Amino acid sequence: MSSKFLKNWERKDRSTIFGRIGDKLRRKPPLKERLSNSIYRLNVIQTKLENLGRKMEYKDRDLFNKCSEALSRGDEERAKIYANECMEVRRVLRVLLRSQHAIEQVTLRLETIREFGDVVGAMAPVTGVVHSLKNQLSGIMPEVSYELGVIGDTLNGLVVEAGEATGASYDFETYNEEAQKILQAASAVAEQRIKENLPDIPLPSFQAAEKSPDKE
Repeated sequence: MSSKFLKNWERKDRSTIFGRIGDKLRRKPPLKERLSNSIYRLNVIQTKLENLGRKMEYKDRDLFNKCSEALSRGDEERAKIYANECMEVRRVLRVLLRSQHAIEQVTLRLETIREFGDVVGAMAPVTGVVHSLKNQLSGIMPEVSYELGVIGDTLNGLVVEAGEATGASYDFETYNEEAQKILQAASAVAEQRIKENLPDIPLPSFQAAEKSPDKE
């Protein structure tokens, strides 16, 4: 066996071994596994949103009571302070409730995809919802916003991979419209829950100022 052949054989064998290692390192988990991981992470986020939502509702009740007490004492200036804080709490609560409902819809959609496999058509709108929630929560729960960004990127990757594998494509405008419908439905649910569970702030002059055209 010539020395040249030995060198070529060792080079080929080494290349094969390292190539296999490289392939193994680059190999991504199966699509279904990555989908299940995203569902799990969304469920964790849902729990965090629910916990913070309960805290905000408790804070709202406390501020509401303090506002009422101040009014009963005739201290309208202090009542306005509490009313303003109450409005801010409710603004945050609306975002949390909207996000909770939207994530619930996203999770249900992903669970259906996991069972039936329509990745491109069914998942494309979901990625838009996730990225929208990421932006909405960035100033309230930065760590959750970051996590949603990671999940959104994962879901985008799954859509691209599925499209490349099946030759399927999707209309961005159509799926963006569907994402907006999901978000609008979530907003409607959030508003309804606010109306049902939280009483109007007992400060007529404050409410009138809030609803006037100049304040919009």
